[in-house]
Amino acid sequence: MRNRKKKNGSNRLENLSTLILTGDDIKPDFDGVYDEIRPLRLEIGCGKGDFITGVSVSEPDYNYIAVERISDVALSAVEKYACSRGLGTLDYHGGWRGPDGTVYKGEKWDIPVKMRGNVRFFIGDAAAFLGIAPRGCFDRIYANFSDPWPKSRHESRRLTHPGFLEKYSGLLAPGGQLRIKTDNDGLFEYTLESLTSSGWKILFSTFDLHSPETDQIVRESNVVTEYEKRFTEQGVKIKAVFAAPPVD
Repeated sequence: MRNRKKKNGSNRLENLSTLILTGDDIKPDFDGVYDEIRPLRLEIGCGKGDFITGVSVSEPDYNYIAVERISDVALSAVEKYACSRGLGTLDYHGGWRGPDGTVYKGEKWDIPVKMRGNVRFFIGDAAAFLGIAPRGCFDRIYANFSDPWPKSRHESRRLTHPGFLEKYSGLLAPGGQLRIKTDNDGLFEYTLESLTSSGWKILFSTFDLHSPETDQIVRESNVVTEYEKRFTEQGVKIKAVFAAPPVD
């Protein structure tokens, strides 16, 4: 489905740009980015932000980076997160209305670091971000409902291609995990094969995440994404796998 172009999208992103990372922010200690140093987690392809907004609240003892390639989709995620943190709302006449009533129209609101919460966004290609992220900096990497790229000539674009798995392995800290959810049977089977052939250890997997037979702790801690809700309502089973990278 084609996403409708957001009205005044670039201006709206500028309003909340203190929540958006640039290349200069990607450094080993992420100095000054968060109000506290905490273990760091990454979501690749955050979509409209349901998951990252939810998990940042349900597991608040971590900092998060959410990567999204499409700027208009990222805008939805940034604004959703900002609303959830009490940072205001989209103003009826355009711009962003802060909690004190100030309206920002195409100008950067320098949100105090203490108010920004534990999520930052990166707008751009996942491969580009993975190429500049510090090694061993992530406690966990999430890839939820990524594009299955079903054609064989596009295999290298799949987020569970061995080339991507190698990047994740270098970015995960000792004890870190990759966690994947998908509705696509073909991608899930490919993912299991790719993980196994690349030496990853599968810690948990299921072809039906919402089944009563699935581990209760996993089900109860699951944060439902916008795609997951839609597919579940259509009767599509959600597949999931947690895996640890090879140990040198």
